Formats: sequence, C-alpha cells, structure tokens
Amino acid sequence: MLIRSFIGPFIVTFFVSLFVLVMQFFWLYMDEMIGKGVGVLLLVELLVYMSAALIPLALPLSVLLSSIMTFGNLGENFELVAIKSSGISLLRFMQPLVIFVFFISCLAFVFANNVIPVANLKALSLLYDVRNKKPTLSIRPEQFNNDIQGYSIRVGSKSEDGKTIHDVVIYDHTDMVGNNKVVMAKEGQMLASDDKQSLIFRLKDGWQYHEGYENGNHNYTQVRMHFDEWDKVFDLSGMKFTRSNEDMFRNANQMMNVAQLAESIDSLKRQKVRSATTIGSYFAPYVTLQSGNKEREVVVDGLRAGRYVPRKYDSSFVELVPAAERTALAQSLANNVRNLKSLIDVMALDNKIQTENYMKYEIELHRKFTLSFACLLLFLIGAPLGAIIRKGGLGMPMVVAVVFFVIFHILNISGEKLAKSEAVAPWLGMWMASFILMPLAIWLVFSVRRDSRLFAKEWYLMMLRTFNSFLKIKPAQNR
Repeated sequence: MLIRSFIGPFIVTFFVSLFVLVMQFFWLYMDEMIGKGVGVLLLVELLVYMSAALIPLALPLSVLLSSIMTFGNLGENFELVAIKSSGISLLRFMQPLVIFVFFISCLAFVFANNVIPVANLKALSLLYDVRNKKPTLSIRPEQFNNDIQGYSIRVGSKSEDGKTIHDVVIYDHTDMVGNNKVVMAKEGQMLASDDKQSLIFRLKDGWQYHEGYENGNHNYTQVRMHFDEWDKVFDLSGMKFTRSNEDMFRNANQMMNVAQLAESIDSLKRQKVRSATTIGSYFAPYVTLQSGNKEREVVVDGLRAGRYVPRKYDSSFVELVPAAERTALAQSLANNVRNLKSLIDVMALDNKIQTENYMKYEIELHRKFTLSFACLLLFLIGAPLGAIIRKGGLGMPMVVAVVFFVIFHILNISGEKLAKSEAVAPWLGMWMASFILMPLAIWLVFSVRRDSRLFAKEWYLMMLRTFNSFLKIKPAQNR
C-alpha cells in the first residue's frame, strides 16, 4: 500500500521535473538555434538526448517531492496516527520505501554510468553542430545580406512569388581588396539548384564593374560590361548542416563511465610522475653544476659548509673572464635565462592543464555516486517532513520540496566550484552537500519519532497566544 501510494506521485513529479529542466535547457540555447533552419526532427532528437542526460538531476527532486506528498497525505488522513497507535514505529513503516528508493538509487547509478555518457556524447556533439551551423540565407528588401562569405547582396524589392527581385546590387569581396567588383541589375530571379547546394541569381539588364591591377604589371584597369541576362551562382554548401565525427568528443570527462574515468585518472597520475622525474633533463643544458664531475662536488660541499664558492673563486666570476669576451658572455647568459624561463612557462602551463583535467575527471567520477546517493538522502529528508507537515497535494509540499532542493542544488554547485578551483579536494567538494544535509535528515527522522510539531500551524498559534497572555497586564482591582 505504501509503495503504491508513492509510485503515483513519483512518476508525475519525475516527468514534471524533467520537463522543467529540459525547457530550461531549450530556453538557454534557443537564440543559437533560431534562424538556422534546424528541422523539427533534429530538435526533437537533441531534446531526447538532453532529457536522458538530465534524468540524474530530476530523480532527486521527484523523490523529495513525492515522499513529502506521500507522507503528507498519510498524516493529513490520520493514517500515521493509526499506524503509530498500533505499535508500528515510523522507521519500520518506512522500510519498504527505503528499500524501493535504494533500488531507484542503484538504477540511477547504472543509468548514469552506462547511458548518460552515450547521451552526453550524442547531445553535446549535436549541440556543437547546431551552434556552429551558419544561419539560413534570408535576403530581405532594402537590407544588405552578408550570409554568403565574400559577398554583400542588396535587393531593392521582391515580388509576391518570393523569386522575382528588383534593383539588385552585389558586391564581390572574394579578392579581399574592397569593393573592386560590383554587379548591378534592374531585375532577376532567385533560383535554387537541383541539389540545393547552390543559389542562382538569374539577372537581367545589368552591368558588371571591375577595378584593379592587371596581373604581372602595374597598370590600373577599369572594366565595365553590360549584359542582357547573366547567371551568378553562389555556393551554399558551407551552409549545409553536417554532423561532426563523435570521436572528437569521446575523450571528454562527461562521455566516460566509471572504469574509463578511473583509467584516465591513473594515466594522469603516471604522467605527472614522469614529468617530475624528467624535469632535470630539461634543465641540464642550462645548469652546468649538474654535470656530475668532481668540480661540482667541491662546489656543493662548499655551499653546504657555508661558503658560496671554493677559495680559488673568491674573486668575481666576471673578472676572471677576458674583457673581450664579457659582452658575448652576457648575451649568452641572457639568452640562456630567457630560454630557461620559456621552458619553465611551458612546463608550468602543461602542469596546470594536467591538474585541471585531473580535477575534471575526479569530479565526474564522484558525480556518478553523489547524484545517486542524493535520491536516498532527499527521501530521508522528505519522508519525515511529510509526516511533520501533514499536508498532501501540491501546495505546502511543493514549496517545502523546492526550498530543500534549491538548498541541495546550491550546495552541490558550490562544492563543485570549490573543487574545480582546487580550494578543496574533489571528493570533499562533490560530497559537501551530502555531508551538510545528512545531519539534517537524521535530526528530522528523530524529530518525527517524537511527534515534533515543527511545521504545525496550530502549535505556532498556541505559542503566540501563550506569549500574548504572558505579556498582558491585568488592571488592579479596587478594594
């Protein structure tokens, strides 16, 4: 009975939450999709992939809301009171749903580990292609159109058929030298080729103007040519929507499962160890004391004994160099220092990139577990809250669920940002929300066992009346 009461609200709230999250994604990228001629089927495909990728985020919210609604309905109908009066504790009564939610958490982990990487690969590669697709060609009257690379086109007016155009001006910038080629025509037609890869302007009664230098000499020429009918063909193959190779995105952290992430993390660790051990070989050409000879040992012993150099080098090193070679020596030292600085900068940048990749892989690895664990954690928060609130439906439970989910989401995002900035360890940042909310879940469970009236309106009204009666001063009676 309890599971049956939970499944109905869970399914409804899950699809509502998923719809809200998908619409949030759609409105976020809507500006980059409009005007590019993206078909409805392509948009539906993108939304399906994004829906699969957003399921781990919708599951915790639906578990929280449905658990509050389920136990709120039981409390509102005094079923919880009847259960407690029969000697059954709340924890024992919650056991079937705890097992059921634990099963949902396991399914969420399996889904996040096996399906989400594939969905992310499909969704993000498709989103990349859509965002990089050129807008569809839209030539409007009295406006210059620069959608076709190398050309600027202006049409004075268009007929109702959408093909016949008047007062056409075409600036050809393909030579990259300015407006040296211009085509003007009184009228014409816009026609598409059979393969839809080209746009044909069939112009009538016009002029071509061409200015420039002849090849091989410095003679400046001006050419004007009249035509009765002339076809100007524009290549539109660059505007065609093409799908990228998905292998370009497979190495991203979002496209990997737990085994692949663990392997990538292990590879990065070994690479950092190799970089640390080989750094000396990069510095050897610039640091002569690493030659390993006896002179080096003498100098090192002198440094350890508190002397800067052995006694035979008491005078300045520059004074030991002949005057004629000091300028060349200074230039050589400056070049070596600059080269060494460039080498250090490159190694520091490489180390920074490796560290960022390591953090991303670690964060994504822990994300597979934290979002699944969040289902169980938010159920342990939602079930006691529903029993305390004792209100069913979508009123008070919806408000409380949204508040707690926003708190969880903010803590989760804050922990992830702290982990990415290396302020905390990746595991601590990703589990921070769970660590903070776990004591709250335990406190709520023990509070409901003691029949806490934390969210009971009558309790607050009673406390207010008690406080008012305490402050009220009775007038003195005359004797």
